[in-house]
Amino acid sequence: MKFTDISPAFSGLLAKMTATGLDSSGELATPSWLSFVDSVLRGIGQVMLQNNSYTGLLFLLGVFYSSTLSGLAVLLGTAASTATAMLLGVERTDVRAGLFGFNGALVAIALLYFLEPSALVFGYVVLAAACTTVMMSALMTFLDKWGIPALTAPFVFTTVLFILACARFGRLQSTGILPTAGLPKAATVEGIVTASTLTEGLFSGIAQVFFQGSVVTGLIFAVGLLISSRAVFAAALLGSLIGALVAWAMGAAEPAISSGAFGFNCVLTAIVFSRGFFEVNANSIVYGLLAVVVTAVVFAALSAALEPLGMPALTSPFVLTVWLFLLASPRFLRVRMAGSQ
Repeated sequence: MKFTDISPAFSGLLAKMTATGLDSSGELATPSWLSFVDSVLRGIGQVMLQNNSYTGLLFLLGVFYSSTLSGLAVLLGTAASTATAMLLGVERTDVRAGLFGFNGALVAIALLYFLEPSALVFGYVVLAAACTTVMMSALMTFLDKWGIPALTAPFVFTTVLFILACARFGRLQSTGILPTAGLPKAATVEGIVTASTLTEGLFSGIAQVFFQGSVVTGLIFAVGLLISSRAVFAAALLGSLIGALVAWAMGAAEPAISSGAFGFNCVLTAIVFSRGFFEVNANSIVYGLLAVVVTAVVFAALSAALEPLGMPALTSPFVLTVWLFLLASPRFLRVRMAGSQ
């Protein structure tokens, strides 16, 4: 192949690049490899509510930096759930926006985090990722009447079901990372929280959205958010910091704070409230900050409640808190939904 043959193809690729990704118009007559790759990357970006394939690419690189297995899981899960949506005929604009990719990404990374990798487990992951597409469609239909987004609820429901099922499947072995089933024990103040603890927790909280405990990964994710939106970037940092500060004030263990355990749900809640659901004013800002603080408390509550089952809280605190605050908002006259009269 001559350079003159490559040049037009490369020029065509550049022509399809936009400020948010590759070929974002969604007007191609038939799906192409480029549109599929773009949808997969947008799906990865949508884990933090960003319809931006460049952000998704940075998220993917950040995960691979921390763990090759986790990076492969993100790719496999997002591709499987996106392909399922395409095969079942989901509206192309929703597929292209990555709305049917992010739950598959999270389910895959969670299952390969909690289960020992094997050929059977990888097949199990593909099945679970495909199921998130069905779960997402069902929840979108059910929640549409209230105007409430499904968020990561398909990930939470699917992961819980597929992990619980392992108790009856002898060939699916746990990694031992799942919480040990038992009654919750009374917490005690453990360790000394320093500025280093809070700094590490700040970026680890962002990284933990993808089950990663690397500060460098958190920094890469933060850059990805900054590329997509400065407001979202600031909200993510603020959310992670608030989660760490609430945990510190309440006497949570220092290792839990530095690892970002109390931050990642708060990161997601803060991002949602920075995305324009409400008219921006002092009241809506306070409302959003209250939601972020409550998310940290709900995380502690659900972690304790699920301990007897040996199940992690995952992103359920984020989902439940956002649903609660969105459903409550019509009664609050000083907190107006964007576009409401």
